[in-house]
Amino acid sequence: MPTPLELAQQLQVAFVDIVVVLPVFRDEVSVVVQSADRIADVCAFAKSKLGFDILLDLSSVDQYGDDPRWLLVYELYGLSHGSHLRIKTSVTEEKSELPTVSTVWRTANWHEREVFDMMGIRFQGHPDLRRILMWDGYPYFPLRKDFPLSGKPSEMPEVAFTRPAPLEGGPFVTVAGSRDTIGREPRARSAEG
Repeated sequence: MPTPLELAQQLQVAFVDIVVVLPVFRDEVSVVVQSADRIADVCAFAKSKLGFDILLDLSSVDQYGDDPRWLLVYELYGLSHGSHLRIKTSVTEEKSELPTVSTVWRTANWHEREVFDMMGIRFQGHPDLRRILMWDGYPYFPLRKDFPLSGKPSEMPEVAFTRPAPLEGGPFVTVAGSRDTIGREPRARSAEG
């Protein structure tokens, strides 16, 4: 059974011009793909030749102030050998786009939509690249480091909540500002108040 490091080294041999194996840290193996335009090729090889049949997660990091700004991290797992592999690649803010890996793993569809929705990074060839958490038409990307913690006001009637939430003031809603935990606890109150 090959170790995660041996699998990463096989990936580096196959893509010697763009894949770098990073030093092992806390028994975790990571590689860097130096050309984000080739991420789909590298991932397809990792799945078909190295047995990484599951994309566990795709996350993005905003390296605000650095170039390239976006770091994307793909967490892979192989059922047959029980190994994890982390693949990292970077994209500049000007480009903010790289190929989809939804053709390699169908689960990437949802992961890529979340990255698009929260960071604004686009995935070429994605079958349905639209927002998944924020509403259609929302003009901002909330997980970017330049997005204010308090949020930004948006006037979008009939899209976001413009009326009280359906359970507001109901018997199963926590009351903010009560004097103690018992006062805030929904079960401690009757439906009347």
